[in-house]
Amino acid sequence: MGNSPRPRRLTAGSLVNELLRDKGLLLKAGTVVDATLIAAPSSTKNASGERDPDMHQTKKGNQLYFGMKAHIGVDAESGLVHTVRGTAANVNDVVEANCLLHGQESDVFADAGYQGAHKRADAKPGVNWHVAMRPGKRRALDKTRRSHQLIDQLEQFKASVRAKVEHPFRVIKRQFGHVKVRYRGLKKNTAQLTTLFALSNLWMVRKALEVLDEKVRLKTAIAT
Repeated sequence: MGNSPRPRRLTAGSLVNELLRDKGLLLKAGTVVDATLIAAPSSTKNASGERDPDMHQTKKGNQLYFGMKAHIGVDAESGLVHTVRGTAANVNDVVEANCLLHGQESDVFADAGYQGAHKRADAKPGVNWHVAMRPGKRRALDKTRRSHQLIDQLEQFKASVRAKVEHPFRVIKRQFGHVKVRYRGLKKNTAQLTTLFALSNLWMVRKALEVLDEKVRLKTAIAT
């Protein structure tokens, strides 16, 4: 069904990321990985009389979803997206985990759904995975014990780093209104997501770029 297409870097936005990298806004020391669901029409009332075969159903909490997943790898420092993958909604997050790395990071942060990512066959050497403790195990910590207090503080730190990955999801869904797929098939929808995440990078650093441009103009004016 094409559930695991080849990794798609931000080819449509490669110039965007090169610009941000040159300006020191996109670093390479660490990556945060996560995924979000994008809904697809489940109705068969269309020209073909069938649902999109590339889309699948999955359960999140007590709710069923039909559609695809957007998996992303973002810079742990800036929160800017460097890698995008599109799969059917029923693909487990951990399956895509190692495909979301650019290869130059030393540390990766992820939620509890990525447990075991470092043990998978495609795991990359020299990468430290900082995966969240499962919620039930964290709730069981005895906060009166110093060792458990330190563990909880570590979990809080990991959560603060992981929070960076939520921003690009919020931008494409709220600012750009992309909450449903626009096409049939994973290929076209993943290509569109790639472009949207590249644009989200520009959206998130728009103020920083304005400041940098103003500095360049001032230097030019002084030099002349």
